[in-house]
Amino acid sequence: MSDQHSFETLAIHAGNTADPLTGAVVPPIYQVSTYKQDGVGGLRGGYEYSRSANPTRTALEENLAALEGGRRGLAFASGLAAEDCLLRTLLTPGDHVVIPNDAYGGTFRLFAKVASRWGVEFSVADTSDVSAVRAALTPRTKAIWVETPSNPLLGITDIAAVAGVARQAGVRLVVDNTFASPYLQQPLSLGADVVVHSTTKYMGGHSDVVGGALVVSDPELAEELAYHQNAMGAVAGPFDAWLVLRGIKTLSVRMDRHDENATKVADLLTRHPKVTQVLYPGLPEHPGHEVAAKQMKAFGGMVSFRVAGGEEAAVEVCNRAKLFTLGESLGGVESLIEHPGRMTHASTAGSLLEVPADLVRLSVGIENVDDLLADLTQALG
Repeated sequence: MSDQHSFETLAIHAGNTADPLTGAVVPPIYQVSTYKQDGVGGLRGGYEYSRSANPTRTALEENLAALEGGRRGLAFASGLAAEDCLLRTLLTPGDHVVIPNDAYGGTFRLFAKVASRWGVEFSVADTSDVSAVRAALTPRTKAIWVETPSNPLLGITDIAAVAGVARQAGVRLVVDNTFASPYLQQPLSLGADVVVHSTTKYMGGHSDVVGGALVVSDPELAEELAYHQNAMGAVAGPFDAWLVLRGIKTLSVRMDRHDENATKVADLLTRHPKVTQVLYPGLPEHPGHEVAAKQMKAFGGMVSFRVAGGEEAAVEVCNRAKLFTLGESLGGVESLIEHPGRMTHASTAGSLLEVPADLVRLSVGIENVDDLLADLTQALG
């Protein structure tokens, strides 16, 4: 599949070649652990054991690489499995990473509670401030880690600008592209070295699968990551890979609706007397609005807001919501609401990444937007 095709066409066709045996237009689920060899070492298509490679996973990995404009994609059992593989490929004990002051709680936990015990150090910086990123670098820094938009404060980082800092320092730039998806943003084209995804979210899109991915352009790094993926083993199973591949086919149309609905939700919230702040990069007053408009096709489906009355008032809003389901995760067709301080980001309590106690995070789904607005209005009281 040529990379000259449009995103929508690549999403449906890249990696999705017709089955050579039957002509099935959807890649089969190869629910198999091992493969018959034609003599010792005589592999058919390079397949010998499904931890190392599986045809369904291969189809997904080819699709991921095409959508992000990379050389190689790698599919994992979860987003954190992908991150763990990346850290152990890039780093050795004594190395240092700059991470954002607003990051997914699981990513922070991986650095603070797991990688740190292995001797990896990290510093926290406001990655929306290029000078702050530069100041956080040390002689031992090997990577800069960025989320944009960030989770849960919807901060925006200028990927091209930070990529310039990374190149000058000789370090890798990693961009978590989960909130945007490759439909809205392609970090490799802006200078990133590695793109990270939780494919559980917008890529899968239906809250029915857990998965993760890495996409890179450097062939040498790709081989190193593939070696570690096989050696560590946290790969996407064939059915999970098939579910993500199926979800990706409708990614573009879903993201258009997520963005359209989120824009109207953010507008409602900005006018509500019980909301003290709305965090959505599509709002002109958002500090990262201009950068987001430059590097994103649209602003996505995630909206966070702060509630007058503090933590208990924010929790009550979450509890009163009916159409917005109270639950962790994001990016599904159904709308979700959560309290980050007590849920997804509880691991950041007491750290530099601790989130405001009055914060509510929304994953705006693709339901009728009038129904969503009515539910938020009643939840806010």
